[in-house]
Parts: sequence; C-alpha cells; structure tokens
Amino acid sequence: MFSLLESLRSALASIRAHGLRSFLTTLGIIIGVASTIAVVSLMQGVSHTIGDRFASLGSDSLTIQSYTSNDDFMQGLVHRLSLRDYEQILHHIDGIHDITPVFMAQGDYGATVRNGNRSSFTRILATTPSYQELRQYYPARGRFLTKTDEQYRRRVCVIGTKLRENLKLPTDPIGQYIELGGDWFKIVGLMEERGEMFGFSQDDLVLIPFGTGLALSAPGQQPDIQISFRVRNPEEIDAIQARIGALLRQLHKLKPGQADDFKVQTADQLSESFSGIIDTMTVVLGGIVSISLLVGGIGIMNIMLVSVTERTREIGICKALGAKRRDILMQFLIEATSLSLLGGLIGLALGYGLGFLAAKLIPGFPDAHVPWWAIALAFGFSTGVGILFGLMPAAKAAKLDPIEALRYE
Repeated sequence: MFSLLESLRSALASIRAHGLRSFLTTLGIIIGVASTIAVVSLMQGVSHTIGDRFASLGSDSLTIQSYTSNDDFMQGLVHRLSLRDYEQILHHIDGIHDITPVFMAQGDYGATVRNGNRSSFTRILATTPSYQELRQYYPARGRFLTKTDEQYRRRVCVIGTKLRENLKLPTDPIGQYIELGGDWFKIVGLMEERGEMFGFSQDDLVLIPFGTGLALSAPGQQPDIQISFRVRNPEEIDAIQARIGALLRQLHKLKPGQADDFKVQTADQLSESFSGIIDTMTVVLGGIVSISLLVGGIGIMNIMLVSVTERTREIGICKALGAKRRDILMQFLIEATSLSLLGGLIGLALGYGLGFLAAKLIPGFPDAHVPWWAIALAFGFSTGVGILFGLMPAAKAAKLDPIEALRYE
C-alpha cells in the first residue's frame, strides 16, 4: 500500500511539475470524452422526452396504424387503415373504450388555413371527442369537440396556440371563423399549450369532427386512419392485441406467412420502438466522436515515452537504491492513468455543459440528460486508455538497466 501511495504521489508531482505539457497531453482525452458525453446527453434527453410522452397514454392503451415495408414502398404500394377497419374493430372487439380514430383531413401532410388575408399551412386532424381523454390534451379556452358535432358533422374546430398566433387571431378566438380548404369553420376551443419538440410546434394544428373530415374528403380518397383506445382490463391487453391482429389480417386478406401491413402496439411498445432508434443513433454518433479518445491515448503514450527518456537517470538511481521493476512499472502506469482520468473528469464536466447549452440553444429541444452508465463508461474508457497506452512506456522504463541508466546523459 505504501508503494502504491508513493507511486501516486510521485505521479501527481510529475504532472504538476509539467502543468502545461500535462494539459496538452490530456487535451485529446478531454475533447473525446466531452464530445461523447455531449452527444449521449442530447440523445438521451430526446429518449426521456419520448418516453414521458408515451407514458401519458397509459399502460392500458393500444395504437393501431398502417405499416408499409421498404420493399412494398419501392414497388409503389402504400398500405392504409380504412374506415371499414375502424368500424369492424368498433363493433367486433369487446373490452375496449375511448376508441379514437384520427386521420389527416385535406391532405396527408396538411392544408392551408386562412383568416382574412392571413394564411398558414398546418395539420388538420379529424377525430372524435374521446381524443382529449386518451391523449390527455384539453382546451385552455372554450370546449372540445362533442358527440353532437360528430353526429351532425358540424363545421366547428379546435385550434392550437401556435396557429392562433400565425393567423393573428384574438387571445380569445372562440366564435371566430377560419377557412379550411374552402370551407368556413367556427372556432369552439383553444387547446392548452404544449410547446415544441425537435424544432416542431405541437400547437400548430386544427382538430375537426371525424364525420366532418370524412365528408370533406375528396371523392375516391381513402384516408389513412390511426386508431387508439384503452383496454378495460389491462390483464387482457395481450389477448385483445392478438384478436385485433387476427381481425385485420382477415379484413386485409393476408395469407398465412404473409407479413402484416399494420402495427398493433401498446404505449410501452411504441416507446421502446422510438427508444431503440434513439439508442442506435446514440451508439453510432458516440462511436464516431469517441475516435478522438484513441488519438488522445496516442498522445499520452508519446509524452510518456518522452518522459521515460528524460527521467532515465532518475530511474537508474531508483533501481540502484533497491526499487524493483514492478515499482517503476507502477509509477509510470499510474502517471499515465492519472493523466487520462484527469482528462476524463474535465471532459465529463465540459461535455455535460456543452450538451446542456446545445439543448437550450436549439428551439424546442428536450433538456440534456446524462445517464449513470455514460459517466461510468467515460471514466472506464479513460482508465482503459491510460492503462493501454501507458503500458508500453511503463514497460520500457521498468526494463532499463540501472548501470546504463546511470550513465545516460
């Protein structure tokens, strides 16, 4: 233990004696760890935000949406969930409630909304009154869509706060009329503000009754309907998921062995799907920026080799006084590892600061989040780099012949 502490003291003394050189040596490690932590903190912040969004749906919810594989898309095939699919699920699947169909009315990407001489291109979603309960998204002013609006296909709508700003509508726009694709709609509600995510506003939208959206659809146009609902008994969620899958395969006339052209997913599964994509991106981007750690390791090895040469006589004196090979090896290995760990510590703080700053500078980007495994990985990798690239100089120092080392000038 005394030998270990003495080696550590000697290593730290050497680092302090050559402060500028030590800093420049660790610069590669600092940059590598900082860039890795910054990327991981940003991507994990996105992952946490997505998880929180899906958690609001509840563990008892299911979402059904169409799915088109890359092969089908390249062949010009685009699969959709039809009104018939929705009606069959509504009438033949028991044990569900708050069933909420949603589709993009007047275009798959949005449409132009006008207020006098003001216009804005936005999403127009056709849905039912249960949308607000399922999505936990409520009006801040006025009311939401009702069953009566749905039944009589009224030209009423609920808008987001961003669209209100874009159209220069009053703070309380209830009772105002806006034009959606040539039809006039009365505003009956203003939704609560949700802010931005990934640079896209969640408040730039219009919600209209589901039946009204169907009536306004172009002749022959088949909307792609996304269906969400809650399960009355959460223990039956897997069975209901299987029943819906079997029903849709039958409706779509899919043969045994043929892939599904739809997805039936729980909120947890949706969250896992997005988290899987984010984690893959984290690994790829983290791997790219961590290459600089190897460059930093090579820098440490070069400086330690120079240090061995500079301290050859010192090594000879130590050996002449009884120092063993392992003592010399430990001293230089601890010095290299200390340099690397010091760079890792500075890089960790700098990386979190850069991630936090970047998240604040990008509009609507989630707050940075540094998981414990990223901190452990940063220190572990820094230690590994110090040991790996410090081993050769340390071995060289330990092998020096004391007589030759004392003669060195």
